[in-house]
Amino acid sequence: MKQSAYKEAGVDIDAGAELVERIKPAIKATNRAGVMSGIGGFGALFDPKAAGYDDPILVSATDGVGTKIKIAIDTGKHSTIGIDLVAMCVNDLIVQGAEPLFFLDYFASGKLELDTAEAVVNGIAKGCAESGCALIGGETAEMPGMYAEGDYDLAGFTVGAVERDKILTGDKIEAGNVVLALAASGLHSNGYSLVRKIVGSTQGYDYDSPAPFDENLNLGDVLLTPTKLYVKSILSALKITNNDGEQAIKGMANITGGGLIENIPRILPENTTCVLDANSWELPPVFRWLAEVGNISPEDMAITLNCGVGMVVICDAEQKAAVIEELRAQGEVVNEIGTIENSQENTQIIIKNLDKAWS
Repeated sequence: MKQSAYKEAGVDIDAGAELVERIKPAIKATNRAGVMSGIGGFGALFDPKAAGYDDPILVSATDGVGTKIKIAIDTGKHSTIGIDLVAMCVNDLIVQGAEPLFFLDYFASGKLELDTAEAVVNGIAKGCAESGCALIGGETAEMPGMYAEGDYDLAGFTVGAVERDKILTGDKIEAGNVVLALAASGLHSNGYSLVRKIVGSTQGYDYDSPAPFDENLNLGDVLLTPTKLYVKSILSALKITNNDGEQAIKGMANITGGGLIENIPRILPENTTCVLDANSWELPPVFRWLAEVGNISPEDMAITLNCGVGMVVICDAEQKAAVIEELRAQGEVVNEIGTIENSQENTQIIIKNLDKAWS
């Protein structure tokens, strides 16, 4: 039988249909209350009321994973990059107090490689399951001529909900509040253009090499460590209130591109400054190695990489102990790294002891 003209042009519709069948079990495992439709329709339906909300405000986020994908492609290891995609989106929702409800993905390549696509989507499904949100739909685009052989790209989109009176905007942050750091799992998914440049220009190292800071680990595997998902632990900590019923957590910042220096000020009210002490947490070995071989200054580190802090939580000082206890009970590594102070200056973040702690 003569193959279709579309297939001759490089697009295999049958492969796309087979991928959908392969990933159905993983997608089904992400089902949750509120989902009203199955995979494969033209649109996906979700009912916030069925998810338990009375007066929900919808919060949305979209993101990708940047050039970290290139390391997955170069190493042939695709099972965790989907977790990164989910984390980059849902971690942006949780900082506003929103629970992620559903997720959609976009996978694009020049030629659909079924095993690769299946591994990526299974990773997306795993990230969704760990975050309690449903993988409710997506798009697989096969576009010959747009991508080099073996290359692909990803994008994610998520919608969450928060009760109207529980929205976190940072407007209640004030002097005396405590700044907590939730440890990152690694580099997460930002700064990889710099990371790839450093590895590529450092003699004697490639992704298959033992990590120079831990010979028991492969450098590529370290760099592909998936982004930490903070959703469930933070949702639990958000239930902590003071005697007046106000939430103990006043604001949060997801530390992605822009690092500590650019992300924390995004949530601070005017005339406040976040003062951190770099001595209050340990800079993980992978960051020390990158700083050394890449000749990166501490200031550049703090504005490019997360430096071991994946999420910042700002809370009321009186409820600090309860918040820390709950986050640790949920498996988070928590450090108290600073305070919020009044300030009439334009500087909204100060990191003390950078040179001393990170040199």
